[in-house]
Amino acid sequence: MTIASAPARRRAGKRGGLDRPAATGHRRSGFRPAGYAWILPALVLSVGLIYYSIGYTGYISTLSWNGTSPDPTQVGLHNFTQLFSDHVFWLAAQHTIISFVATFVIQTVLGVVLAVMLHSRPWAGVLYKIVLFVPVVLAPAITAPVFRQIFAANGPLNALLQHVGLGAIAVPWLAQPGTSLMAIIAISIWQWTGMTFILYYAAMGQIDPEVLEAAELDGAGNVRKLVSIVWPSLRGTTIALLTLSAIGSLKTFDIPWLVTVGGPDYSTEFFGTMIYRQSIILSQVGYGAAISVMVILLALVMGVAINVRPWRSRAAAGAS
Repeated sequence: MTIASAPARRRAGKRGGLDRPAATGHRRSGFRPAGYAWILPALVLSVGLIYYSIGYTGYISTLSWNGTSPDPTQVGLHNFTQLFSDHVFWLAAQHTIISFVATFVIQTVLGVVLAVMLHSRPWAGVLYKIVLFVPVVLAPAITAPVFRQIFAANGPLNALLQHVGLGAIAVPWLAQPGTSLMAIIAISIWQWTGMTFILYYAAMGQIDPEVLEAAELDGAGNVRKLVSIVWPSLRGTTIALLTLSAIGSLKTFDIPWLVTVGGPDYSTEFFGTMIYRQSIILSQVGYGAAISVMVILLALVMGVAINVRPWRSRAAAGAS
């Protein structure tokens, strides 16, 4: 009995079909833990600060605590049951929905129109971009006192309305529940339309000019090109803005609080102002934490609902 050499065994294995297939030129990269050092700071910040804070907020939401007492009382889910029976919470939810729908629709229309106009290369186009984007970078603490003066009963807005013969609709905009929310929505639109415009302007720059030229050769006018080519190409940007607007509406705090302090009669109360009022002013930290938990859950649900459906429709279109 003889033992075959290694080359002979390899040849025999090939004849018997025992050899593993040769590599196809694709080499699997091994585990390289050294690269994780670059993301470690962000990982520590996310896990150690953000997610820990969320978990701690969830724990506080089960307490009856004023934020300073060394002996908080465990109340379980009582804060959440109280939350669902609180009419102010439902007012804040209603105002959030109204503000989200109004600001998103109007900002989208204005952003697209302004982006189209600026893509026509008007004179001093760079100056227009700067002017449109300036409100985005202004601090709300600076703009809020200005708008309080503008919307005052004897402010510039009512003076302008009286000057043009519309004095009948001049009202104290921030002092009555029927118009205060409209004023807050108008301020938000003024503040964030510049961001919508910039994102749409950048997205329109990615459209192939040859596609637009081909449409012109086929006889398509400006409106037809906008509806059939430009707007469908902005679908991804619109979904991103929809997500940002939805989550941003849940975090609304600075403008309503600085302009109206959530009033009058809770007519401009949002989740953010309600959390601050309950936690800081009324010292009901556990109840404020329960509202915060609900806002986090709503943000997750809205983010998933907005982003999952387009992916499903896109997958279905690809499958067909």
